[in-house]
Amino acid sequence: MPETLIVVESPTKVKTIKKYLGADYEVRASMGHIKDLPRKTIGIDLKNNFEPEYQIIDAKKKVVSEMKKTAKSIRNIYLAPDPDREGEAIAWHIAQEIGSKNKQIKRILFNDLTKNTVLEALRHPHDLDVNKYEAQQTRRILDRLVGYKISPLLWEKVKRGLSAGRVQSVTVRMICEREEAIKNFIKEEYWNILATLEGENPPSFDARLIKIDGKKAKLENEKETRGLLSELEQSAFIVSEIDKKEIKRNPPPPFTTSKLQQESFRWLRFSAKKTMTVAQKLYEGIELGDEGSVGLITYMRTDSVRVASEAINEARKYITENYSGAYLPTKPKTYKNSATSQDAHEAIRPSSMSFRPQDIKKHLTADQFRLYELIWNRFVASQMNPATFDQTTIDIKAGRCLFRVQGSIMTFDGYMTLYKEGKDENGGENHGGAAKQVNGNGEEYGSAKTLPELSTGERLNLIKLTPEQKFTQPPPRFTEATLVKELEEKGIGRPSTYATILSTIQDRAYVTLEKGRFSPTELGVLVTDLLVKNFPHIMDIEFTAALENKLDSIEEGKLKRIDTLDEFYRAFEEELKQAKSEMRNIKREETPTDYVCDKCQSPMVMKWGRNGRFIACSNYPDCKNTMNVPSEDASGQRNGEEAIDVKCSECGHPMVIKQGRFGRFLGCSNYPECKNTMAINTGVPCPKEKCDGFLTQKTTKRGKVFYGCSRYPACKFATWDHPINENCPNCGAKILVEKVTNRGATKKVCLNKDCGFKAEA
Repeated sequence: MPETLIVVESPTKVKTIKKYLGADYEVRASMGHIKDLPRKTIGIDLKNNFEPEYQIIDAKKKVVSEMKKTAKSIRNIYLAPDPDREGEAIAWHIAQEIGSKNKQIKRILFNDLTKNTVLEALRHPHDLDVNKYEAQQTRRILDRLVGYKISPLLWEKVKRGLSAGRVQSVTVRMICEREEAIKNFIKEEYWNILATLEGENPPSFDARLIKIDGKKAKLENEKETRGLLSELEQSAFIVSEIDKKEIKRNPPPPFTTSKLQQESFRWLRFSAKKTMTVAQKLYEGIELGDEGSVGLITYMRTDSVRVASEAINEARKYITENYSGAYLPTKPKTYKNSATSQDAHEAIRPSSMSFRPQDIKKHLTADQFRLYELIWNRFVASQMNPATFDQTTIDIKAGRCLFRVQGSIMTFDGYMTLYKEGKDENGGENHGGAAKQVNGNGEEYGSAKTLPELSTGERLNLIKLTPEQKFTQPPPRFTEATLVKELEEKGIGRPSTYATILSTIQDRAYVTLEKGRFSPTELGVLVTDLLVKNFPHIMDIEFTAALENKLDSIEEGKLKRIDTLDEFYRAFEEELKQAKSEMRNIKREETPTDYVCDKCQSPMVMKWGRNGRFIACSNYPDCKNTMNVPSEDASGQRNGEEAIDVKCSECGHPMVIKQGRFGRFLGCSNYPECKNTMAINTGVPCPKEKCDGFLTQKTTKRGKVFYGCSRYPACKFATWDHPINENCPNCGAKILVEKVTNRGATKKVCLNKDCGFKAEA
């Protein structure tokens, strides 16, 4: 008969823990939360200190009943949900349901699920943490107040089914503001000049203009640039300074949650949600043959880079046994947490160095192996010596101008033998794991140009001067990695919430994720605009971050739940009252258009319905004629705007852009009376010889866009890349295409593989 009951969250943990303990222990799973606020009422007593009214979740009633039955005959009960606020709330709710005066209920925490950790936790149980529970309750009540009070307002003013979230709505605002910045961005022209030079010793090399008259070089147009080129052609190029030094690059610390999500996106193309799902499984336990179920990593929700000394010693021992002595630092490496870190748990690391990724690969899925290897490599690398580079910087005077060239050669790979950080270069993203490491000059470490032996005062031979026309680029749209990074830097959300935030804003159709980048939907922009104007506190980024800090203070026992909720609600209630009377009623708004109803000749107006915007007759309800709206992206740019003026060849009505199974197409606005359709013409002729077709945008069955000839199947020309109606200046090919490089730049490229033409788009 078991003498002790241990309650965990996940059934996977049950299997892992049971193998460490004997028959005296009964292990049960709560399957997550067992209680929550009611679904159909607010569930918060606003007149009684915001007291929450928790109910057992319907789907968990059987779980709770069985837990109570098991606990009846057991005196010692250990509650072991996850070691965070949500886990603490689960523990408190379980204690409320199965506790009694004759029961000894204690809390135990597992940072990882190894035998030593489980046994050590059982030796040191402690009381439930009321402050952590209070912090979780405060967050839950805040979220319920915002969602329950604002959502019905959106139903009334915009459409039913909409919802608002305290943190999610602020995240959507960040995406909308980035889109607005892109929309309003005005490109500015600037020019670079490269000088191809050679000295007494080979090879030749390119140096870049960096200063004019002692100030940072700034060339704004071609005329100014051509004038300087004429001047430089008459100038002597003299080596003015040579700087050689050793550069060290230190290893990054082991993973926090946000850094794991960022790096797994950059290297593995995992979404934040997928990263956390796979990590959860690695933490809870994997069946490793004779070893049974083993928890392979420490707890994966953390903002700390702290590592237990035992784990550091294990890593150092592993480095000693598997690498030369040059890779092991004299002293163990330690890392400092950020000022806002809670440091409740260790960094994410392997729970034991006994399970090398390659040794257990056969027991893991492909995704589990890749993420585990990433965590393993980052942790081991964090205890290795720095990588070193010999860096040479050469300055060259030419009249009133200064040119510079820099080269670096890796002299010792150090931690880079095992791990390299991915970078969002120039706001770009790294496709297919092509993450790179760049130095402060934007050059990739260890791959810079080879420089010749030069001496100070040496006169160089000018081979050629190359002007480069450039344009400033707008800020990039957020990827999952850069959005998580932005949330962390601004203090929005916490490690346990990033993945949920990113999933929720997509599920609510406020944003879309296309080609790895977030864009707001028309609905997202509309709702955000309404919320920002009517709930400035709720939608303020600094206010939201400050509220997160208050939750942390409640957990630390420095603030009271009631005081925090009361302060919040007083300001919120005022905004709510004002919004009910002053918020725009989108449902009732009618925007005039240039269209005339073809049934009654009344003007057509733009309206908003449950499926978005549409055009309807102003003579409603006497006339119920409607038509689709030509689609727009979030910036207001009409997709395929040339199609708006196209008339239907069958009935003469305007054609509108529609979305079908195989991509966008033009459909008659008089549908269903007229079912005429046309392909969207890109304006680019088909490059095939003797073909008079044009290229149209199409979509594969899996949703991938490509461009094919309008005369298909007679002509089967197709390309994945966006076509440009320009002849190749190099080989004369009929069209060029746009390609996006790994650094996020757009290039014009010739499709002729033997040509190789490339230029800035």
